[in-house]
Formats: sequence, C-alpha cells, structure tokens
Amino acid sequence: MNKQPLLILALCFILGILFQDSILLGRTSVCIISLIGVGILASMFFQSYFLHKIRVVLLGLLFFGIGIILHFYNTFPSQTTIFTGKGTVVFTISQKLNSSEKYKKYVGTAQVRNHSFSSVFYVSRDHKELDFNHYYKAKAYITAPQAPQYDFQFDYAHYLKRKGIGYQSFLINEITSAEKDDVSFVDKVRQNRLEVLLTINQTGMSTEAKEFLKGIILADRTEMNSNTVQDFNRSGLVHLLAISGSHIVIIFGMFYFLMTRIIPVRLRKYVIVASLGFIWLFAMFIGFGNSVLRACLMLSIYFIFILLQRKPDLLHSMALSAFVILMLDTQQLFDVGFQLSFLAVLGIFWLNQPLLRYFPNQDSYFKKLIFNTITISLSAQLATLPLVLYYFHQFSLISIIANFIIVPFSEVIIVFSFLMTVFISFNIDFEWINIIYDFVIQVLLKIIHWFAERDMLFFENIPMSLIEVFSALVMVYLLRFVILKLNFKNYMRLTIAFLLFLTIRMGCNTFSNQREESLSINFQKSKIFAIKKGDEVCFWIPDIADNGKVLQFLINPYCSSRRIRHFEIKTIPSSAQKIVFMNRIYDLK
Repeated sequence: MNKQPLLILALCFILGILFQDSILLGRTSVCIISLIGVGILASMFFQSYFLHKIRVVLLGLLFFGIGIILHFYNTFPSQTTIFTGKGTVVFTISQKLNSSEKYKKYVGTAQVRNHSFSSVFYVSRDHKELDFNHYYKAKAYITAPQAPQYDFQFDYAHYLKRKGIGYQSFLINEITSAEKDDVSFVDKVRQNRLEVLLTINQTGMSTEAKEFLKGIILADRTEMNSNTVQDFNRSGLVHLLAISGSHIVIIFGMFYFLMTRIIPVRLRKYVIVASLGFIWLFAMFIGFGNSVLRACLMLSIYFIFILLQRKPDLLHSMALSAFVILMLDTQQLFDVGFQLSFLAVLGIFWLNQPLLRYFPNQDSYFKKLIFNTITISLSAQLATLPLVLYYFHQFSLISIIANFIIVPFSEVIIVFSFLMTVFISFNIDFEWINIIYDFVIQVLLKIIHWFAERDMLFFENIPMSLIEVFSALVMVYLLRFVILKLNFKNYMRLTIAFLLFLTIRMGCNTFSNQREESLSINFQKSKIFAIKKGDEVCFWIPDIADNGKVLQFLINPYCSSRRIRHFEIKTIPSSAQKIVFMNRIYDLK
C-alpha cells in the first residue's frame, strides 16, 4: 500500500463493481453499505492505535463499497417493454454506428405515444446521412432485443443494455425532418465533425484512402469496407485504426514540437499546458470515444506530475485514469477496449525495460525508435494475448512481424493524416498532396492485405476460459523475473505456472469433450441443426442460408465455446430440414 496506494485502491474499487455486477444487491443492502462507508470515513478522524493498524484494510473496504454503490446507480434496471410493433417515431440521433450491408445504424432517443426511450435506428443504406441539427419522423418497426438462444452466441441485448439502449427501430418509410430550435453545444460539435467527414467524402482520393483517413484521425469507421477491416484484424494492426494512446501521444508531440519553436524555454510549462489543452479539444471534436478519453486522461495526469515537480509514475497515472472513467460510468469496466488498453499499459510497464536490456545501447534516434517499437509491441501483445484469445478466439503470428514493420512508420502516417484532415477541414485543396496521400495509403493497405493473407500463421477458434486467462496472466507476471535474471528459482516458478496452465487447459478440454448435444438453432430466416459428439460436430445448413455469415456468427463461436477440433458442414434442401435432423437424432440413439 505504501508503494502503490492508488493502484491498490483502484483494484478494490474494481472488485466492488464486479461484485455488484455479479450479485446485484438491492437498494436496502446498498444503503447499509453506504452507512458502513460513512462510518469508515468517520473513523479516519479518530486517533487510535488499533484504527491506525487496520487503516489500510478500512480504506480497501471503503473503496470496495464505493464500487458497489456507484455500479448500483449505473446499472440500468430490466425495463418492461413499453411498445413494440409498428408505430410513428420522432427521434434525434447522438451517434452513428458501423453500417451493415443493408442499413446505416444510429443511436438516439425516440418518442412514441408519450414514451421516450433510447434505441438503435436502422436506416436504408442508400438514404442520405442523418445529422444532429434535425428532428426526424418516420414509421418504424420497433422491437426489444432478445437474449440469444444459446450461451455461445453473442448477447447483443445485454451489450445494448450496458449502454442504456433498450430497443431497435427499423425505419420502414420515408423520413421527414425539422430543424431543432435550440441545438446544444455537444450537437454542434458533432455536426462540425460530420461536416468534415462529408467534406472528406467529396475529395478526389480513392474510397479506401478516404475511409482510412476518417478512421485514423476522426475515429469514424462506420463506412469502412468489411474486407479492409478484416485485413487489419487478421494482421494484428487494428490498433492503427483505433484512436488510442499512440495517436494522442503523437498529436501531442507534434503540437508540443511546434509550440517549442515559438515560445521561449522559460515558458516551457505553458507549452505543456497548451499542448494538453489542444489534445482535449481534439478529443472533444472527435466525440470523446472511450479509448480517446483514456489516453487523454493518462497523458494529462502524467504531465500534471511533471508540472507539480513530482516524479511521474505510470501506475499512478493509470490508476487515476481508471478512477475517473469508472466513476463517470462503471459500465466501462466491461468494455473490451477498456480492459485491453489498461492491460497493454501494464504489460509495457512490466516487460518493456527488462526486454530492452537484451538490445544494444540506444545511442541514436533510429536505434531508439526501432528497439523501443519492438519491445513495446512485444510487451503489449504478451500482456493482452490471454484476453484477446478469450474475447476473439483468434491469433496471428504474422501480427508480431507486421507490427515490427508497420508501427515504426505509424508516426509519419498519423501526422500526415492529421495534416490532411486540417487541410480538408479548411477547404485547402492541394491536388498533388491528395495524390501522394492516396498513393501512400494504397501501398500501406496492400502491405497489410499481404500480411492478412498469410493463412498458415493465422489460428482461429482457439478456446479460452476465464480461469485459463488468469493462469496465463500469472505466466506473464513471472516472465519478468526470468528475463531480468535467468536462474533456477525463476525458471522453475515459470515452468510450474506453465504446467498449471496446461493442466487447467487439459481439464477444460476433457470436460467439454465428454458433453454431447443436439441443437436446433434459429439463424436469420433459417433453421440450422448441429450434433456434437466428443470434439467433433456436424452442422446441417439449408441451401438458402448465407454460409459465410453462418460460419462467422454461428459455427466459429460454437467451435471455440465447445472446444471443437473438427467440424463438418452439410447442405440440405430447406424443405427437408426437420426430417434430416430427426433421422440423425434417431441414429445417434
């Protein structure tokens, strides 16, 4: 507690959130916990030897209770359905989501029959963009998202509930609009960003370059080609598109570099303050996304330590950032991006410096750039790998090589993209710059596509349970000691942790393979049958089903959930679905 008090208290706070999310204590229990918390706070003012000795425990319990209380008030209750079916909705939008093949998707607030609710709105793909300056009215088919049929399917209803969204509205006729009488400041900022996005669409660059520019600077991937997104995912370079810590640091560094050339050295503190103010303005402009907010908070806290002439501490910065974010919205703890970003920072803190010891002296900028890129990428990937396998069940060894090659040039790409966005925002059109940028991005996308096509190094349907994640993270923790000092004690500790991980994994595999099941799964407008025996499964898919989507959204999740080593797909006429399934059940019996 003496060395890292903020980190320990943050962990207690997080444990409180997890406890409340699992147990779901009622209002009476939360009131009792609040009174206990007030009592603990009051005890801090008493001078007592006993209280002094247990003060650490009391502080931990206090923050544990605060986590429970805040998450209680941040948890959206299960609401009764107020309206489903066809109806006329009046709505405004607050955010655009990724588009699908048929629809553009927005999040907003709707009103039907004097009832207001948050909803995802599905608009025809060929309809013009909705903006933030108008009210909209249309007939819609309103539904409440349903829980998945089986546990291996993605629970979209629960995902929306964590964001406070309870409905889906499919707009079925022409949309009419009316201007808002009073546009809020937030909507004005959102509208300005939308206008910049639309201006980028009007440039003469290729579609791929325009979508890349919108994604890497303005955090808009809503219209990006699915094949391009898949290339970034398979090559392990999707972090290049997500506005994260590296983007914010580079933009901060660019503005800081320019300011230091103008402002005297004696005013260097004001340069830092101005640079921090700039990145917060930038974050506000692109919408305060979760990853952007995390990066801005951590960078700001880090430099506040410097301005106060305190020794900057990465763990303190991370803990304070987590406190601020989770106090504003405890549901952020369950966001995959939140978990991966903080785990990546922990990995860099824990492994980066030990790994650098195995490289030559960094006596030049080029060596420093290359060596730090390698060690930082490797540290972050090792720390996040267990969680990546748990959520996505896939990993590509080519991602290690791809990051070593692409990431060192990411600084140039981000700065170039930022300047392009500034030029376009102010309607400064240099055609030759557009051509150069288009060429650079096309080359970059081709290289990434080449990495993504290395199927031999891509592994999918990798099963991973929570207990396996924690045992793998123990190995990452012990790896530092082996890197720092390779002796018998450290080597044996890591070996024992690895054997424990293998034992847990073999036990999970054995337990899963003993389970046999027969499933009838509703997928879109088709019914799909699956029969599992041991570590093998056979799927019967009607000929009218989209095999690609069935593989992506049903077969792959099932195989990773049930630890399947081999699966078989058989296509059957849609008219014979039930007969085939019943015959297979009879044969198994």
